[in-house]
Order: sequence, then structure tokens, then C-alpha cells
Amino acid sequence: MKLIIQIPCFNESATLAVTVAALPRSLAGFDTVEWLVIDDGSQDNTSEVARSLGVDHVVRHTRNQGLAKAFMTGLDACLQRGADVIVNTDADNQYCAADIPSLTQPILEHRADMVIGARPIDAIEHFSPVKKLLQRLGSWVVRVASNTDIPDAPSGFRALSRVAAQHLMVFNNYTYTLETIIQAGQKNMAVVSVPVRVNGDLRPSRLVKSIPSYIQKSIVTILRIFIVYRPFRFFGTIGLVIFCCGLVLGGRFLNLYLQGDGGGHVQSLILAATLLIMGFQTLLIAVVADLQAANRKLLEDIRFKLNSSNKSDE
Repeated sequence: MKLIIQIPCFNESATLAVTVAALPRSLAGFDTVEWLVIDDGSQDNTSEVARSLGVDHVVRHTRNQGLAKAFMTGLDACLQRGADVIVNTDADNQYCAADIPSLTQPILEHRADMVIGARPIDAIEHFSPVKKLLQRLGSWVVRVASNTDIPDAPSGFRALSRVAAQHLMVFNNYTYTLETIIQAGQKNMAVVSVPVRVNGDLRPSRLVKSIPSYIQKSIVTILRIFIVYRPFRFFGTIGLVIFCCGLVLGGRFLNLYLQGDGGGHVQSLILAATLLIMGFQTLLIAVVADLQAANRKLLEDIRFKLNSSNKSDE
């Protein structure tokens, strides 16, 4: 059994040494433990620092492509290097590396395909109230969209089995955390959560450049998750609400018309007809979007089978 611990990095030369120093070189249940750094187009000497620290594998983007892309590049690189289990952690040493055995144990015991480390959010002092609120909101959205029970969905400290890693494909450019759990839940993978500890804050978050920006990107991410992974529910709910509003206005006009007072309420009739048409069109969009979601799932299954066959050929 091989474990590879991957670390997405962007300009992390100042903090990488602290993070790597805490990583294990051996772990119960694994014959080999290796480290892999994904240098996401860093402008400092992150790659050189990683190699000097004894990191086994370093892969590099020629330009910065974002955390989600770096995460997926890491998964592909780990799979190519024969990883049976992959652990993802941050380069800022946010997560306590001593809890890595807690992440991998459910996979070794065949109880989980993906394990998410749940941080003590309320006890983290450098998290603002707004960020804590958005963390809870993101976790709630994931629970609704994935039918899983993960209390800290935005946590990047996680372990994946080889099969889980082969199945995942992230479409969001901002972050991978929410989307990967939703994909795992929709594919009926076993996703569990274990409590983990956190270390002191070494640097400001790269994802949270400002509270307004973080709120905006979080809302867009959440909306996109519903559109991509629950399209029928998303567009169907909107269409049904609009259609029902049209029915109510149409019924009101009909009632007034039967009472002989319809002539002064033609505007209500026009608005009712407009809402009924809009609602019906939105419901049609829901059906089309649901069909596209089915096609996306088929493409994901094809990708998984190709990845599996490539491993068999090796």
C-alpha cells in the first residue's frame, strides 16, 4: 500500500518547511509514504525549497491556475505514481499532520472512500464571524446536494482512496472542497468525517483576500453547485414559483371578469400570461439541464473507466 501526501502550493517558500517537517515518513497500514508538491506557478522558489526538503515529487504549472486546478493536478500525479491512498493538506500548516492516521484509517478499514477532516470552527480565533457563517452555509449546501453528513465541507484536509480520486473531476476554478464531496455523494461513495486539530495561523488565507470578495465568490460557488448538480431542483423550483404566481394572477383576473369588473384589470391578465409563459419555459430549461447533467455523469464514468484501464495496462 502506498500513501502519497499532496500539498498544493502558490508562493509557499516561507511556510513549506514548517509544513513538510510535520509530515510522516511512515504510517501504520502503508508500505510506502511519499510527498508530492504541486507548484501552482509560484513566483518564488517554492519548487527548489520543496526539493531541498526531500519532497519525493514536484509537479509545476507554468502559470497560476488556482487551487482547484492544483488539487486535480495533484490527484492525477498521485495516481500516475501508484498511490493507493491520497491525503491532501495545505502548505500553510493549518492542519495538524499528526491527525493524518485518523484520516486514512477509515479507508484502510474499507469504511470510507473519502474522509474529511472536521476542524473546530467555533474555536478558531482567526476565523471572522462572517467566514464561520459561510463555512456553515457551505456545509449545509453540500449536505443538501450530496446527501452526506459532513460538518466541515470547506476543509481541505482530506484523504481519498484510489477509486475515489479516479472518479473526481472539478469544474469550479475557485475551490475544490465543496464540489468533490457532492460528486462523491452522487456516486454513492462512502464519505465520512473525523475531527482534526489545527495549528496556529502562519499567514493570511489566500482564498479570503477580502470579506466582500469571499462572500461574492462563496455565493457564486454555492449557486453554481446547485445549478450543476441539482439542475432540475434549481430551475424547477424557480419555474414552479413563477408559474404559480401567473396562475394566481390569472385566477384573480378570471374572478373579476366573472363579476363583470375585468375591463379595468387587463394589466393583470398580461402579467399573468407573461408569468405563465416564463414559468413554463423555465420548467423546460429544468428538463434540458437535467438531461445535460445525465450526460455529464456518463462522461465522468467514461473518464473513470479510461483511468482504470490505463492503470491495468501499466
